[in-house]
Amino acid sequence: MGNFVVSARKYRPNRFVDVVGQEHVSQTLKNALQNDHLAHAFLFCGPRGVGKTTCARILAKVLNCQNLTEEKEPCGTCESCTSFSKNTSFNIVELDAASNNGVENIRALNEQVRFKPQQGAYKVFIIDEVHMLSQGAFNAFLKTLEEPPEHAIFILATTEKHKIIPTILSRCQIYDFKRIQVKRMVEHLQGICEIENIKAEEDALHIIAQKADGALRDALSIFDRIVSSSGDEILYSDVINNLNVLDQDYFFKFVDAMLVEDMPKVLLLFNEVLDKGFEGDIFVTGLAEHLRDLLVCKDKESIALLECSENIRNRYVEQASAASSSFLLSALQLTTSTDVEYRQARNKRLLVEVMLMKITNLTAAIESAIAGPAAIDDSPVQKKKPEITAAEPKVASTQSAVQEIVEPAPPVTELPKPAAQTADVQRKKEVKLKIGKISSLESLEDELEDEPTETLVNASDLTIELIQEKWDEYVSKVESDIIKQSLVSVDLSLNDNFLNIKVSSKLQQADIVKEKELMIFIRQALKVKDLQFDITVEQKPQDEKPVIKKNLTVKERYLQMRDLNPSINNLQKRFSLMPDE
Repeated sequence: MGNFVVSARKYRPNRFVDVVGQEHVSQTLKNALQNDHLAHAFLFCGPRGVGKTTCARILAKVLNCQNLTEEKEPCGTCESCTSFSKNTSFNIVELDAASNNGVENIRALNEQVRFKPQQGAYKVFIIDEVHMLSQGAFNAFLKTLEEPPEHAIFILATTEKHKIIPTILSRCQIYDFKRIQVKRMVEHLQGICEIENIKAEEDALHIIAQKADGALRDALSIFDRIVSSSGDEILYSDVINNLNVLDQDYFFKFVDAMLVEDMPKVLLLFNEVLDKGFEGDIFVTGLAEHLRDLLVCKDKESIALLECSENIRNRYVEQASAASSSFLLSALQLTTSTDVEYRQARNKRLLVEVMLMKITNLTAAIESAIAGPAAIDDSPVQKKKPEITAAEPKVASTQSAVQEIVEPAPPVTELPKPAAQTADVQRKKEVKLKIGKISSLESLEDELEDEPTETLVNASDLTIELIQEKWDEYVSKVESDIIKQSLVSVDLSLNDNFLNIKVSSKLQQADIVKEKELMIFIRQALKVKDLQFDITVEQKPQDEKPVIKKNLTVKERYLQMRDLNPSINNLQKRFSLMPDE
């Protein structure tokens, strides 16, 4: 084997100016050196592979350089810089807190702090993954970190700042490192390709940078892997095959087929994606990102948010011009909801296919929403909706159309009533609509006060037999057995224009009061406007109450309950119940 060095180590920056994507940190440290305002403790926070340890080493190198440049960069030629480059310097001490997180490790570090450097002005202690230290180790480190010797500089690095105790945070200057942009990574990889004499397509480098997720070290590791596979020429097809990435061209084909409502092609393309070994959730996530990028391209000012090569960007702009914003927003909503439901779905393929069919049908749904509902005759119930012209499509109408695709909603407006419907039937229906708003019998009477009625007979001409006939007619139409039983077991009597209704319990009285349509039916059937209703509970005299005995048989208990509530007798006959002797 040769002396191969991975790119992450071979091209590790030796100066602040070479650090990629962290100019805010580099410039602040250089200004502190220029103004002699350098702190004794630093905390570098940020994701993995963004340059935290690299900046710590460069700072340690600068502090001991014998020939600093005017930009406060290390010269790289003095004895101190040379020993740093060869990892033979005694002025830098690195501790991995992930494996040395005990109290004894920090105590050993505190002992080293006491000794001055043999060469140079500062001794730099770099503690990587400091959040892994135990509670006891943090406590043992507090005093040394707050008041170290003049020659000691501490640089702590972590990916999880929230796990560090506040007493440590308050003793450090905190620098937040950010994820490196795709564009900056691609430029860095292109520079390495020029040095290594490697030909690489820009689209291929973009895939590598996107796969790295903001970590330059990950991008360099992927780059080495692709070079080992492809040699001196890196092609887009080689990268997507090696990294198992779904080709971006598939998503362009999907959207093109959806815009022309070619459902068979969409389903066949999805089957082809599954045959290549990609899971449905990866496809749904990729399609959602593609739709987001298309939305970004709808405006010239937001195109800069697109992280891709110039060739792919032109394809996005072209396809975005053919798709409406309503279509893209509705499709994006369907993909995100499918992504949430995917994990719990039993038939995952069917879930994704239903989503694709809904998106394919979006164009027709949007056109029908823009055209508006068919014109119908005006009616008292129907309200005229504002028209939506084709020149000003609104997202709200599209959203309602999509909702109808996902969950068909009941029609909002009522159908036109037949012309043969009589005015009397219409008036009765309007009265029934009002019943739901009436909370008591008194309010019902007030509501019916202004109702026009045609008087058939006067109250004085009414007979209890006629009222009983209409009462029984209404009871025969009641569906609830409980209400029907309450209406049957009543005692009706007529006193002038008052219909006296005697019941045996307050529960029975409440059931009749709730049956408000009964009063309307009696008045309309007899066509008597001034008929009044009086519902009273008939109480038995105290001396007629049966004497309660202590030791009763089952039959005696039944007879006693029947005397208290006559409705029990009807219940016994209905269910053919026979009390035990």
